This record gives sequence, C-alpha cells and structure tokens, in this order.
Amino acid sequence: MAQIGHSGMVSAKIIDNTHTKMKEKVISRYCTVKTQFKDGSSLFKALMETGNWTEAQIEVHSDPQHLFGYHGDQRAEVAHIIIRRVYVGNSANDIGFVKKDDGTYEALISEFDSDKYGAQWIGHLKGSCAFYAVEKEMAAYGRTVARVREANGHQTIRVTGYR
Repeated sequence: MAQIGHSGMVSAKIIDNTHTKMKEKVISRYCTVKTQFKDGSSLFKALMETGNWTEAQIEVHSDPQHLFGYHGDQRAEVAHIIIRRVYVGNSANDIGFVKKDDGTYEALISEFDSDKYGAQWIGHLKGSCAFYAVEKEMAAYGRTVARVREANGHQTIRVTGYR
C-alpha cells in the first residue's frame, strides 16, 4: 500500500522475495508536464543543449521503455526519449518524454528532480526546442537560422536566405 507524504514522496511497503521480509522504500512520484514539443529530433537537440547531455546519454526508442527510480526500481511510467538517472544527478530518477496520440511529447519528471528540472528548465527547453524546429524547417527551404541570446534569457532568431 502506498501513501503520499507531505513532501510529495511516496512511501511504499515492498516485499523483497529474495529475503521474504518487508522493506520500506521512499520513492518520488512522477509528475507529467504537457508540452507542445512535436518534433523528436528538435527535442533531442534541445535536451543536449539545456541539460548538457551527450548524444550517447539520451535514449530514443520507437516503443516506450520503462523509467527507473533512484533505487534502480522499475517504474510503471514509460517514455520514448529517456535520460537515465545516472546522467540526471545524485539520487535522481530517470527523466522521460512520452509521445502522445496527438503527436506531442509529455515530460515525465519526478518531484525530487523537479527542483532542477522544473518549470524554469522546461521554459529553457521550450525555447531551445523552438529554435531547432525553426532551424530544421527553414533548412528545407535553403535558409539559414541564427540565434542570439539576450542578457535577460530571451532569444532572438534570425532567418536569412530569402530571395
């Protein structure tokens, strides 16, 4: 039986079949964040930029795979794009993005990890994802896209190559 504590952590009694005794694990539940990200390749590039992850650290799956918690326990949540906990931080959970039926990706971020990968990070990810989506679309027309980051965190995107 699981209970949600004041901190948003879930305390669950787990039966360990190898030792047949009860253990108590504290697990952080996953929160879903609806996004407008539709292009997986743009999201992939934005994740490398905003999370400083390498190409090898981001998994992309055609069939969704399970996420894992900081104990290494498999969670019920599944995702198509995954950053494994070892690359997220100390005592972290996997971060995932699941592709929904409408074509958008929904972020799966644990409450524990939402301090670092919360609303502000999602905002930066959104800006980077938009830039890469525009860059991809404009490249199809032979145009060049450049970005200038402002001191206030905003970005300006310049498209050149119009005839």
